Amino acid sequence: MNILEINHMRKRFGQLEVLNDISLTVAEGQVVSIIGPSGSGKSSLMYCLSTLKTPTDGSIVYNGTDYRDMGRGELERLRREQFGFVFQHHFLIGYMNVMDNVMVAAKEATAESRERAKELLMGLRIKETEFKKKPKQLSGGQRQRCAIARALINTPKVLFADEPTASLDHENAFRVMQYLKEYAKEHLVLVITHDHSILE
Repeated sequence: MNILEINHMRKRFGQLEVLNDISLTVAEGQVVSIIGPSGSGKSSLMYCLSTLKTPTDGSIVYNGTDYRDMGRGELERLRREQFGFVFQHHFLIGYMNVMDNVMVAAKEATAESRERAKELLMGLRIKETEFKKKPKQLSGGQRQRCAIARALINTPKVLFADEPTASLDHENAFRVMQYLKEYAKEHLVLVITHDHSILE
């Protein structure tokens, strides 16, 4: 089923047009990759698709509803309940440990969500002995994998991942992409990258 539909979308910042007449239909149950060099507008496209930025022209339709027909509260609820985000920077909270950084995004702090957080972290190769560590005690790759677990805690219908493997070595990058590929069997994963090798 088609979940995202983009129609003649443009995005300008002042006189600079970074996206020009983009049209695209995306179905769930797959990984979709947006590939291009730095500065080509990949992140701007993702921010528009995820409602974090508003297109200058054109429309974006999610599950049959045009973003332009939704109020600010509806868009916030959509992001919270349907979308997950992995940014280039992990944005972990420095005074919280690994488990709390994942749980802070959970809809409810229940035993079930805590168990899911544990499963996500271990699935992304974060050991249980590291759950109580603070971000500064982790490697860059561990921090990024923790951020991915946080993005998945609510089982979002759409995961937006901006360079999710940039801080990972090749082996862990491959494992993360395999994990996201498995997740995408029942969801949509949108990956922005300039690294063709991780998509192979």
